[in-house]
Amino acid sequence: MTNKNLKILLSASALSSLFIPAVGYAQSIKGDMPPTVEKAQDDFHNNPEIIVTAPYFEDLDFLAGTSALSGSELSVLSRGQIGDVLTKLPGVSATGFSPGASRPVIRGFSGNRVMVLTDGIGNIDASNTSADHAVTIESLTVERIEVLRGPAVLLFGGQAVGGAVNALDKRIPRSVPEETIHLDFTGSYSTAAKEGALGGSADFKLTNKLVAHVDGSYRKSSDLRTGGYVLSPSLREQQFELVQEAIDEGELEEAAEAEELANLRGRIPNSGVETWTAGTGISFIDDGGSLGISFSIYDTNYGVPEAPSGGHDHGGEEPAPVSIGLRQYRTDLRGEVEAGGFIDKIKLRAGYADYQHTEFEGDEVGTLFLSKGIESRLEFIQDKRGIWRGASGVQYQLRDFNAIGEEAFVPKYSSHQFGLFTLQELTFDPIDVEFALRYDHSNISSQAIDFDRNYDAFSAAIGVGYLIGDTKIGVNFSRTQRAPSAEELLSDGPHIATQAYEIGDTGLKTEKSLNAEIYARYNSNNLNLNATLYLHHFNDFIFEDATGAEEDDLPVFQYFQNDARFYGIETQADIKFATIGQADLWAHFVGDYTHAKVNNVGPVPRIPPLRLLGGLEWKQTTFDIKGEVEWNASQKRIATFETPTDSFTFVNLSATLRPFSAQPNISVNLAANNIFDVVGRRAASFTKDFVPLAGRDFRISFISSF
Repeated sequence: MTNKNLKILLSASALSSLFIPAVGYAQSIKGDMPPTVEKAQDDFHNNPEIIVTAPYFEDLDFLAGTSALSGSELSVLSRGQIGDVLTKLPGVSATGFSPGASRPVIRGFSGNRVMVLTDGIGNIDASNTSADHAVTIESLTVERIEVLRGPAVLLFGGQAVGGAVNALDKRIPRSVPEETIHLDFTGSYSTAAKEGALGGSADFKLTNKLVAHVDGSYRKSSDLRTGGYVLSPSLREQQFELVQEAIDEGELEEAAEAEELANLRGRIPNSGVETWTAGTGISFIDDGGSLGISFSIYDTNYGVPEAPSGGHDHGGEEPAPVSIGLRQYRTDLRGEVEAGGFIDKIKLRAGYADYQHTEFEGDEVGTLFLSKGIESRLEFIQDKRGIWRGASGVQYQLRDFNAIGEEAFVPKYSSHQFGLFTLQELTFDPIDVEFALRYDHSNISSQAIDFDRNYDAFSAAIGVGYLIGDTKIGVNFSRTQRAPSAEELLSDGPHIATQAYEIGDTGLKTEKSLNAEIYARYNSNNLNLNATLYLHHFNDFIFEDATGAEEDDLPVFQYFQNDARFYGIETQADIKFATIGQADLWAHFVGDYTHAKVNNVGPVPRIPPLRLLGGLEWKQTTFDIKGEVEWNASQKRIATFETPTDSFTFVNLSATLRPFSAQPNISVNLAANNIFDVVGRRAASFTKDFVPLAGRDFRISFISSF
């Protein structure tokens, strides 16, 4: 099955290259037609120099490349959780715990191995600690999201083996608008969850050097509607077995309830979400540097769908529906000064967050999670000296965490981390060489259980790229170390939201990995091709898996450590194969596959299957039309107590309208997603058996900037 899937992806990637001869045809018939207008962009915020992957070198194309969403494309894909926003990018899936909680999964990695950043520093929430915790980023107020891979990831953290996701918000202005007031609005309505969303921001030019910013958003959805049965085939079979057992015991009411649950179709109970955000900032900007500060609030309440066997013993009472109420207050600081000399610029980035969320059982408070954290970075950007340029810096993180309640599964603890990093680039035209080094010292301590442990982690990476015309080929090698997280070490107790009894291991060692990737990229006006092969070999890989045991009527999930290996492929192609009048016809393709195995154990749990996505797009000045087909293979390579997922195919159609030729920054998108109402389940999700993806969904969205 593994070789078959890999052959399918390689064949599909090769097939996409057959369109290359059509590029010449497109050029031959294009003549002197005017260029088409690209998707609507924010003319003020969407500055091409603001690139997350190049916070140090404005024009540096980091080896292994990045994936990005911005402008109208981001507006169309906007969802309540950042994990669900990015799933159409190569190599990216999502944890999909519920509509209210979903983190990115990159190359099969999740949790602490994928860093989620806000403008270069950590998000300072609890989303990396458990799959049911929401990510405190609202895509309605973000101007750009990028996925970073390669040696440059070490700038942000040695633990990010899978990569880093960095969201650029607008709260600390980076430039002075030409107009006195600059406004941005975006919003959407979708039918699958009856979700309405609206976001807006305003930038005020107070003086030629002082800019103020305000923004806000609101999003509300009902229970999500799926395309068929809510429960997976395996869970439906279990329910029918319970029906028969109840009938045999004369419990006809229980039998009827179990049968009703087995046949439940349509909406997923207790999956609604309500989220609002508000933020403000001010920035001083001149030729010698800038300094800005912002304050923001993120507030969300969302239901946690219950597994059929969910809800442990409550003294014989019916388990109440579980929901999470979350709020984060955050303050951010960003400064930059032109230094001159060998150090060209000095940059400061800092953030403080006061985070809390409450897990409710009905109206009663179950467990309260409190977290306060600080993260800061000081970066020194070197002036380019001939073929050499680079950046170095220091980073500090502090977190105090406390869980209060009878079902607190993690004791109160504090964690500190201090890091040193450098990234250097040498250009020997046509060869580029990058190398990065990082050292992290971390401490995790808990007086509650008399635990105090220090960890030292050393990571290094090198990449070599060779440019041949418009084609770049290269290799990246890295050796990384990751200290275990507090949750991996200290968990021990029932977690009502995940409906599991979670057990850590205080004896976990530092995780080590050797990583390699080979890539090829071709970029021109009519053709963009990207392909990457990657391999990760782990010593002492840390993973959470079901044991098959039960505690307090909950399945036991425990953290283990063993050697492991990941390998896979990512491909992407965008091909303009015809120009007819003022319209361009494009073909798009994305494919990815990950194979992951723990030595002497079996497949790594929750790995996304082979995925192929292809589409055609008609683009011209006033409107675009796009159709796409996304096929996800079945996932039968599963851990011992994991359930398989069936293959599924989504067919999507959309049209983007730009009704005002003089205002290309105003656009409206109409979309019909999953038009055949197919049931799909994410293999990377803990809740895949009872939280399927959305069924047929009609969606309208808009973006405006003026």
